[in-house]
Formats: sequence, C-alpha cells, structure tokens
Amino acid sequence: MKLWAHRGCSQRYPENTLLAFEKAAELKELTGIELDIQLTKDGELVVIHDERVDRTTEGIGYVKDYSISEIKKLHIYTDNRPSQSIPTMEEVFDLLKPRIQMGLKINIELKNSVLSYEGMEEKIVEMVHRRGFQNRIIYSSFYARSLERLKILDENAELGILDVKVSDCLYKIKGGCGAKALHPFWKEIDLTPEQLKGYTIRAWMRGHLYPEKPTGTRLDFAPLEAQGITDIILNEPERYIG
Repeated sequence: MKLWAHRGCSQRYPENTLLAFEKAAELKELTGIELDIQLTKDGELVVIHDERVDRTTEGIGYVKDYSISEIKKLHIYTDNRPSQSIPTMEEVFDLLKPRIQMGLKINIELKNSVLSYEGMEEKIVEMVHRRGFQNRIIYSSFYARSLERLKILDENAELGILDVKVSDCLYKIKGGCGAKALHPFWKEIDLTPEQLKGYTIRAWMRGHLYPEKPTGTRLDFAPLEAQGITDIILNEPERYIG
C-alpha cells in the first residue's frame, strides 16, 4: 500500500500548514503529500481546504475575498508552538523542493467544485513547469471540467478524479475528463476488484483532524488492498512509517 499524508500530517499538526508538510516530509517512506489550493482575490495560489477561513483561523469569510496580504495576517493556532499562517503554493514548493527532487510526489487538489476560480489551472501548471516538478505532481479535483482544462494545458499531466463513490469516479473518467486515477472515499468502494483492475485507486479519509486527539488505532490494509485500493491518503501516516 502506498501512503500519502492528507493535508500533511494533519492529525497531530494543523492541516495544510508548513509545519504539517515539514513533518510529512520527514517520513522517508512516504509516497506523497496531498494538499488543496484556492485563489485569493488578487490571484495568489494559497493552500487551504475550506472555501472559507472560519474553521482554521480567527478570520471570517471566503478565501476569494481576501488579498494575499490580508490572508497572511490570519493565524492558525497550535498547542505550545508558534502559530502558523495560510501558506502560498510557492512557499510549500520552497519547503518541499529537496524531498520532491528525491522522489516525493505532491497531490494538488484544485478546490474549484464549489466556487469557480478563473485561471487557477493556468497558474498552477505554470508554477509546476517553471520549477521543473511536472513529473512529481498529480492534479485532482471533484470538477471534471477542471481536469479537462489541465489536460489541454499539459497533455502529460497525471490526473485523478475525486468523488465519494468509486463508481462515480469511474463514471467521470468514462465521460472523458482525462484522468487515469480514481480518488474515492475509502469506505465507498462499490465496484469489484475486477472492475477496478488497471486503475490507480487513491482512497481518502475524513475526520480526526488536529486538534482532535489521535485515535491510537491503525488500519489493517489487507482488506483495502483486496478491494482494489492501491494508495491511501492518511491523516496520520507517521503511525505507519518513519
């Protein structure tokens, strides 16, 4: 089973922060890190999951309504550590560059299924190519049209289609979005292994994010592999690998 850090090491550290990514990058056996991007009102790519800043910071409102200077003033608090801020995608690439060059992959989820971000695809593809990271990046989205745009911008881009049920992921792929990988919720594998044969299945998990206490449990991967899951995107990968 290939293991990914969901929003970084997001069980013990605040999700989608440089701290969470730094801790994930320390895991030498990790396949990759999953993260989410959105656009500020002045067109900067920032790394945050929710369309609003309310849950993870002291701020209120939509990411799209903040300028980069305004959003950088918000704090993501941590226990007994300096607070974190919402990072830009450039900052994340700066931090992770050594590990990316060593083979670490980055799954960039474009958060554009609820709000439409004009030019998001062009911005992230330009940034990835400028840094020479294109062979280490997987782009994913719930919005199939976004993946279609990415494929036009970079015909060699590796794409993963997101949905809850794996059958819905497969339906979108057959609709021509250009993706080769299915990214379903790990408990919604409603097709047989035979039907999923030949596909990369990167299953994601919900819940138990910082500052919730770690569960202290470990998944048994054998039943998941038997269902056809090839990769799992975990909140606490450090419980499995060092």
